[in-house]
Amino acid sequence: MITGSLVALVTPMRKDGTIDHGALERLVERQIRAGTSAIVSVGTTGESSTLTVEEHTEVIRRTIDVADGRVPVIAGTGANNTAEAIHLTKAAAKAGADGALLVTPYYNKPPQEGLYRHFKAVAEAVDLPQYLYNVPGRTACDMLPSTVERLAEVPNIVGLKEALGDLDRVRDLVALGLDDFALYSGDDATARASMLMGFHGDISVTANVAPEAMARMCKAAVAGDAEGAAAIDAEIAGVHRALFVEANPIPVKWALAEMGLMDHGIRLPLVPLDEWHHEDVRAALRAAHLLP
Repeated sequence: MITGSLVALVTPMRKDGTIDHGALERLVERQIRAGTSAIVSVGTTGESSTLTVEEHTEVIRRTIDVADGRVPVIAGTGANNTAEAIHLTKAAAKAGADGALLVTPYYNKPPQEGLYRHFKAVAEAVDLPQYLYNVPGRTACDMLPSTVERLAEVPNIVGLKEALGDLDRVRDLVALGLDDFALYSGDDATARASMLMGFHGDISVTANVAPEAMARMCKAAVAGDAEGAAAIDAEIAGVHRALFVEANPIPVKWALAEMGLMDHGIRLPLVPLDEWHHEDVRAALRAAHLLP
């Protein structure tokens, strides 16, 4: 089981929106040096919704090549069309991904039985470890713990990223007592508390800009070191907030560009961070000693 800080990696782009594979390689190397436990490639933070299937697969393949087995690479392959999710997951498996992260189908708002059948169909179609991803704030679809419990019985569904940001939900999921089933936070602001309550790690946006701090904080929290985890988390709490002043990944891509790690590239319908927020994000980065 993967534990600790897993980065939801951005897909770096040039100002014209083309993918910058050189910057991608540098970002992957930076994460590995920092102690990140795994890389999630082309998830929500990686702008999966605006990449073509060919681009999607190529970014995953390049990430796997650079990682070169040093850390696991989990590919974002979710879709609101079950056939498309199967296609993307097969492509990720062919590229050599160590697992797939599949978001709940967005917009079409399936009931719990629809969610169960969707994820079960993908798992049965592709022999690859698969992680469920629940983020109701983006999908208008909430996968309940009872459905997670049913899906955990499918042999190659091995974990869940829960991004509701509600500690009552965390408590309910931990209480299921699922053996060998990984539970990851998808909400940096509540990740420390979630891990201290029994989650195994955090699939993190903040780790893009502060990978070392997130790796140390998650290691402490998973080990049950509440005081140590709190001290580290306090250093980056302002970053957690700043990276969501607009829709993810707008702020995190701006922050990485401000840090000199990539260009200011993002694809429509997302746009660069509004100038109104620039100083707030800069201030959070400075407070965390990420900018001079």
